[in-house]
Amino acid sequence: MCQLSKNNPISIRRILPLIILLICSFRASAQDSEAEAVKSVVRQLFEGMKLGDSALVKAVFHQTAVLQSVATSKTGEVKVHVMPAQDFITAVGKPHTDVWDERIEFGQVLVDGPVASVWTPYRFYLGEKFSHCGVNSFQLYKSAGGWKILYLVDTRRKENCP
Repeated sequence: MCQLSKNNPISIRRILPLIILLICSFRASAQDSEAEAVKSVVRQLFEGMKLGDSALVKAVFHQTAVLQSVATSKTGEVKVHVMPAQDFITAVGKPHTDVWDERIEFGQVLVDGPVASVWTPYRFYLGEKFSHCGVNSFQLYKSAGGWKILYLVDTRRKENCP
């Protein structure tokens, strides 16, 4: 058996940094896997939109989810449009001539236990035609069935798009 003493080259001073590093690595790995699970839910939303598949879209939302869009009107007034998630899900599933193609990039993905926040700049296309850009801000929670979107707010504009 290994004894920790002054004469033994294995000492608490040498082992403690290794133990701390291992604990931190494990927590970071768990955090990364949760962030990837959250990203997967967000990707599924946009894949469902692109395919016009309301079942794929419905699966990512909590039943009480709310969607809001913030945009500046032609008169310069900032307006908030509210839509129940079910109305959006229904719209996705209705036949439409152009593909709804929202191309996102993941900005920040923050996870704290059962709650996550995601920031995704985007460019939206109807078919191949550019429509508008902005940022999505998602709030999710981890249910027994996995991550679900509780809240989504986005900005919309046609100018100053990256």
